[in-house]
Amino acid sequence: MKSIDLSRFKAVFFDMDGVLYDSMPNHEYTWTKAFAAHGITINEEDAYINEGRTGRGTICLVYNKLYGRDATDEEVDSIYGLKTKLMKECKTAPQMEGMRRLVDALREKGMKTYVVTGSKQPTLMEKLWSEYGFDKEHIVSGADVVKGKPDPEPYLIALKRSGERAEDCAVVENAPMGVKSAKAAEIYTIAVNTGKLADHYLTDEGCDLLYPSTAKLSDEWIKAL
Repeated sequence: MKSIDLSRFKAVFFDMDGVLYDSMPNHEYTWTKAFAAHGITINEEDAYINEGRTGRGTICLVYNKLYGRDATDEEVDSIYGLKTKLMKECKTAPQMEGMRRLVDALREKGMKTYVVTGSKQPTLMEKLWSEYGFDKEHIVSGADVVKGKPDPEPYLIALKRSGERAEDCAVVENAPMGVKSAKAAEIYTIAVNTGKLADHYLTDEGCDLLYPSTAKLSDEWIKAL
């Protein structure tokens, strides 16, 4: 992959789970438990492969694979309701190493920063404000989209809010579906492999740059500013 001047961007869009917070182990646990309670077994990797989709999108994907149909509203509400309940019982996910420092450094250089996440839980929005300084206008959540990742819609919304051209922006993602969404929006995409998937899951979706950790990304980006 070609190197790039990391100081040239005017706006940066961050995914949340696995990028700002080490929350993917919680998602892996709650998805497998919620589906199991409904008699469905999913591979632990599926939580990482499908990260970034809306809850409904993930559930319907599983139902289509197993039963050849979308899940009903009742099935979606039941499975996602249990997942949400289990998430509330999980330990609070810590910040990913170096990311608060990176977000602060980018803002100090005048770059606009946004979060683009499939989540729509109000408590997470409050956490993003208190821990990272992202207000509502700088968060594109699952409540703001119709299609969600891997469709480009979430990042196109972020682009519109930023007022910047796609070529002047960058995305930081850890999930294949997120990379696919960002690249479909024609935005330079930096992937960080913070989960259990092999690198090729990210490179196959076309990421422009790949880092093995958020700490490495943070260190190199701050040095480049």
